[in-house]
Amino acid sequence: MAERHLIAGATLPSGERADLLLADGVIAEIGRITDAAGATVVDADGLLALPGLVDLHAHLREPGYEQSETVLTGTQAAAAGGFTAVFAMANTFPVADTAGVVEQEASLGRAAGYATVQPIGAVTVGLKGEQLAELGAMARSRANVRVFSDDGFCVADPLLMRRALEYVKAFDGVIAQHAQEPRLTEGAQMNEGALSGELGLTGWPAVAEESVIARDVLLAEHVGSRLHVCHVSTAGSVEVIRWAKARGIDVTAEVTPHHMLLTEDLVASYDPRFKVNPPLRRAEDVEALRAALADGTIDIVATDHAPHPVEAKESEWDAAANGMVGLESALAVVHAAVVENGLLGWADVARVMSATPARIGRLDGQGQALAAGSAAEVTLYDPAAASEFSLDRLAGRSVNSPYLGRRLPGRVVATFHGGYPTYLDGAVRPADEVARRAADRLEVARG
Repeated sequence: MAERHLIAGATLPSGERADLLLADGVIAEIGRITDAAGATVVDADGLLALPGLVDLHAHLREPGYEQSETVLTGTQAAAAGGFTAVFAMANTFPVADTAGVVEQEASLGRAAGYATVQPIGAVTVGLKGEQLAELGAMARSRANVRVFSDDGFCVADPLLMRRALEYVKAFDGVIAQHAQEPRLTEGAQMNEGALSGELGLTGWPAVAEESVIARDVLLAEHVGSRLHVCHVSTAGSVEVIRWAKARGIDVTAEVTPHHMLLTEDLVASYDPRFKVNPPLRRAEDVEALRAALADGTIDIVATDHAPHPVEAKESEWDAAANGMVGLESALAVVHAAVVENGLLGWADVARVMSATPARIGRLDGQGQALAAGSAAEVTLYDPAAASEFSLDRLAGRSVNSPYLGRRLPGRVVATFHGGYPTYLDGAVRPADEVARRAADRLEVARG
């Protein structure tokens, strides 16, 4: 008999209670289930059941930077955070700018088995901003790439950006822009403002982000293509995107959990855990980002999970690497930033952290509403389990979390990928066991 799991007494995003029977990779039944012979029962009384979370923006580092993260450890972190699918950014070594590299990444994800790994292809060769990468070849590859980004770098050349937007139209792709005008941010260390002056740190002005977004939404309108804006961080950027959407431009945008909770004031500690690109901004920007997510101007939450080894972060501020790990903490931070204050309900969270990211990335089998016949991608979350975020919550290879020692509401209890629990009762399931299940599912899929 195929393995079956009965999630008993969960609360759905709508607020209704239901049982979910997972079998053969799908939700076989949902409702009040009285006959689930042979199923392993998971008691979900008091737990919220969400569609498996989908992260449109993560750095898994492999190949090339395995000292920071690997596809295996990154997807273990994803499972611990309730994610069943992650889009892996292209800034690896070699860069994911060819069909061969993106196919390797997707294959590593399938073999690990903790989450679907969907590679993001580079826009330009080597992320150098000089020549378009093999966009068509990556789209036609077995990795089926539909999102392209030079994240970490801005596609600053307007002609290259126009050509990229034109190219991806042929296969319904999207360019995900890291909006940062390089000349305006040379040597930047933190948000530009009164505090940067007081601390003696070179400022990263908001206009460096806003000006690139303004240019790119006009380019997207001109060529009739899809544009996605990565890690929006300023109130001005929100206004540009709101204007573009009102004009009918096909633009989507993401906000990170950390930009909705943390402010530039934390930089006064000179603790490199708070060094990130784009930088933490003013409290006014945080409020604008929260409101924009609530009113739909910003479409999704994406983690920008950016692992680094200890030596890259535990140094003086100006030498430290930019970035924070975020997969394990994302759902609790979103809970703190926009659910506790009533800006979003849990059905909205399912939309911005599952359904819409899957739609933007054209990822089949993810982001589906919890219903009979949909894929068995399910996250169980305890919204009442407030606790201090600690090292034992981190399942990836790196520990550069800005939330260590901070009290956060809620905790992921279980993650089901393909109907199998990859994370359960506070622990990632053993790698050999998860890999074996993944291989079995792949064999069944191949017939």
